[in-house]
Amino acid sequence: MAAPNMTPADQHAAELRSGIFFGLAAYGLWGVFPLYFKLIETVTPTEILLHRIVWAVPFGALIITLRKQWSDVVSAFRDPRMIAWLALSALCISGNWFVYIWGVVNERIFEASLGYYINPLMYVAVGVMFFGERLRRAQLLAVLFATIGVLVLSVQGSGLPWVSLSLAALFTAYGIIRKRVAIAAMPGLFAETALLFPLAGAGLLWMMLSQRAEFAGAGAATNTLLLLSGPITVFPLLFFAVAARRLTLTTIGFMQFLAPTMQFLIAMYFGEALTTPRMICFGFIWAAVIVFSVDALHTARKQPAVRPGVA
Repeated sequence: MAAPNMTPADQHAAELRSGIFFGLAAYGLWGVFPLYFKLIETVTPTEILLHRIVWAVPFGALIITLRKQWSDVVSAFRDPRMIAWLALSALCISGNWFVYIWGVVNERIFEASLGYYINPLMYVAVGVMFFGERLRRAQLLAVLFATIGVLVLSVQGSGLPWVSLSLAALFTAYGIIRKRVAIAAMPGLFAETALLFPLAGAGLLWMMLSQRAEFAGAGAATNTLLLLSGPITVFPLLFFAVAARRLTLTTIGFMQFLAPTMQFLIAMYFGEALTTPRMICFGFIWAAVIVFSVDALHTARKQPAVRPGVA
């Protein structure tokens, strides 16, 4: 709530500062995700995924209660069409989570970061191929640079970077589906995890009963980290939701490259090989990011400020 004596300009400035803070917090947390998964790399990717889904539900319910958004959740579950779309988006995001976890614990952090660099460019490509959108020259150049980078890595490197392409494709599909569904970010995530909860809960219980799970049998540190997978999943999205209401799409667009850059640096910290094909690939990707960002900034200056939807 704004202070009584604040002018509209002061209120806007305060809103902008808080939006930047929450945006940086969201992308910063996403950026350090590899560190979290490295701490629990003795746990299988499947079990980690199940924990993320299971513990996101009660923590998400707490957030929904605090934000008084239960009416949105109830409305969603009363609409069979919306539930069908959310079930599909849930499959996409859980697939994205699994590939990302697998990539980190199998020393593919470079590929994971590449996936999130090319994700915005994949959105553009999908818009052209499936929605009849036209590319501006700068966008075409950015997509061309990214394509060359991926091809170089595929031909001269260790083969097609399927981790990168899978992450980008799954998250692009998730974003397109969620764009079709009229539900805010937090209620949508809660509905998705709630839909996955029965299968995830049953799978985790089976793993524990058959002694295939690390949970409970592991040390206190590992168990605590697995329990924290719920807040770790929900908090960044909550922060992003707040930032998205207070910042322009252009500002959010620039911030999205923070996370893969941090992941790239973490990959170097853990000693992943920055081979010549990888350096060439990332060179083209960074060139694409620069062209894409400059074009987005130039276009935004010609248009009225547009804010993303509600959270």
